[in-house]
Amino acid sequence: MLNTASAGTLESSDCLVTVSPAEKLTLEYKGANSEVFAERTRRLVESAAKRCGVNGAEILIQDQGALEITIKARLETAFLRAGKGVTKE
Repeated sequence: MLNTASAGTLESSDCLVTVSPAEKLTLEYKGANSEVFAERTRRLVESAAKRCGVNGAEILIQDQGALEITIKARLETAFLRAGKGVTKE
């Protein structure tokens, strides 16, 4: 069972990721460069969800210029807090 959880901050060079229960995987991505990095972020979300065994979740990412590795870490932490840990590398 997936619960609502968050990871990260709204500080510069970070992002706030919020994960909520949903029937399918959806992404709302906000930030100054969200159009530029939308496809990259969608791939990161799909990859992290797969690693964590999540098939359905509503994901909100508020990006303040975070690096790819930061977004990945925030996603995995939010999934872990929501009740789904990383299942494989």
